[in-house]
Amino acid sequence: MTNLSYPLPDAVAPGNGYSHVVTGPGRWVAIAGQVALDADGNLVGDGDPAAQAQQVFTNLERCLAAAGATFADVVKFGVFVTDIAFLPVIRSVRDTRIDTANPPASTAVQVVSLFSPEALIEIEAFAVVND
Repeated sequence: MTNLSYPLPDAVAPGNGYSHVVTGPGRWVAIAGQVALDADGNLVGDGDPAAQAQQVFTNLERCLAAAGATFADVVKFGVFVTDIAFLPVIRSVRDTRIDTANPPASTAVQVVSLFSPEALIEIEAFAVVND
């Protein structure tokens, strides 16, 4: 696990479920946006944001592991959704995998479409790990 710190910026309203700033020493890991595709490339959870969120975080976990990282090393998520109303479901799934007392920085953006009309959620992650 990386020795991350979560400095609180002056005169910035507290984040709701995310940190504004996360820093730490180590090796940078960038995980491309993950969608709800299984190992065979099939979409999981057609029309179901909860099922898609579960698959997305499973894919993120597997990608982090390939880099020698875990969710404890994540410093930032970039969340892209086709409907901002999916955020509570995504946060619910995310919160089963992160330290909610020190959550990563995060950005959420509603987009018109992802790579496929059936894909509802795409999440990228950035991590810092010790060498």
